[in-house]
Amino acid sequence: MAHIDSPLTFTVRRRAPELIVPSKPTPRELKPLSDIDDQEGLRFQIPVIQFYRHDPKMNNKNPASVIREALANVLVFYYPFAGRLKEGPARKLMVDCCAKGVLFIEAEADVTLKQFGDALQPPFPCLEELLYDVPGSGGVLDSPLLLIQVTRLLCGGFIFTLRLNHTMSDAPGLVQFMIALGEMAQGASRPSILPVWQRDLLFARDPPRVTCTHHEYDVVEDTKGTIIPLDDMAHRSFFFGPAEVSALRKFVPSYLKKCSTFEVLTACLWRCRTIALQPDPEEEMRIICIVNARAKFDPPLPQGYYGNGFAFPVAISTAKDLATKPLAHALELVMKAKSDVNEEYMRSIADLMVIKGRPHFTVVRSYLVSDVTRAGFDVVDFGWGKAAYGGPAKGGVGAIPGVASFYIPFTNHKGESGIVVPICLPSASMETFVNELNHMLAKDVPQEHNLHFLSRL
Repeated sequence: MAHIDSPLTFTVRRRAPELIVPSKPTPRELKPLSDIDDQEGLRFQIPVIQFYRHDPKMNNKNPASVIREALANVLVFYYPFAGRLKEGPARKLMVDCCAKGVLFIEAEADVTLKQFGDALQPPFPCLEELLYDVPGSGGVLDSPLLLIQVTRLLCGGFIFTLRLNHTMSDAPGLVQFMIALGEMAQGASRPSILPVWQRDLLFARDPPRVTCTHHEYDVVEDTKGTIIPLDDMAHRSFFFGPAEVSALRKFVPSYLKKCSTFEVLTACLWRCRTIALQPDPEEEMRIICIVNARAKFDPPLPQGYYGNGFAFPVAISTAKDLATKPLAHALELVMKAKSDVNEEYMRSIADLMVIKGRPHFTVVRSYLVSDVTRAGFDVVDFGWGKAAYGGPAKGGVGAIPGVASFYIPFTNHKGESGIVVPICLPSASMETFVNELNHMLAKDVPQEHNLHFLSRL
């Protein structure tokens, strides 16, 4: 069920980081980001990791050389990535397309892919070695927008890691870029899907007007000190295959049977996490669901658009209701929050950003989930086949660690396809979380652990 931190350690030898610039001249211009892109909650770096197996037909090829060359070529098309962010009046972010380049590191590690074990899932050992934080490179402004490290393994496989300034792209946008990089690595002269900038499609209206309710940007006081401490955090991953999902669906009443796997899983994790954190029963707990809104526009955002095209709708419930009411309570709230997102909702967010100075979404007593099962990280191919694992490098990323989890596509050692979810919680809460989750999955767990929490209600 759970993946315990691996004791695996290894040495990574890195070459000096280099800046890779587009292989041909590119336009020198200032390109403003959209009013969805440059909100405070996206001004951070997000890590991605891809594991690739040895492929005999690529024996004489060095993946780092192949990818380095492809990167210079793909940046001709995606030249804004080679630029640097500047901040204009009213905190408006824009890309100075100056072709300074993206950071690239070639490395090798004295370890084989097999040593990572059957279950390639976060947390990954020695991540900071596999995705080296080049000193001074991690800022939002005037820093490289992408950092890529290619680490060759003893077995002939390799690990591709990437760090992205999130204001530039969301998961679908990043995957589009990575697929293009893979196509160029395999000899294509241009990407099959050409990038579309058009960030003006998500500019605020003039005059801006907030027309929807956006509790995700509420100003909430952290009265009881419930922002999660960062010092003693446990990272574990949980696998939900067909058996686990059907066990959770037993809690779903007939009138909600149409709910998606994402919705039932989210309701369950929100409930278990709340019980594990033991907040004051009357505290309002929040779940934020990332909703891809690309297809909710009329017409939809164009194919090739690689900016951020999602919303952070939130559902709110007291801790007491989450813990004591049936799962249907949390599930209905999650379904309602997701269904609120439409084109008007997105326009309203863009307008709110301009009116309120680009606020951060509320992190107090919040838990954020993002489903990347269909984003396509796992299909990115540089010539060595599809990734053995592809996707976010860890949970809990962002400005406030511990607040976010990703749903990542995963096939376990039995060959079952499912979803792996990295969870980051204070160590003391993790045990309660595991017990609560096992209880819902009908694993043999004594019931007493719940009494402590319920007795406080």
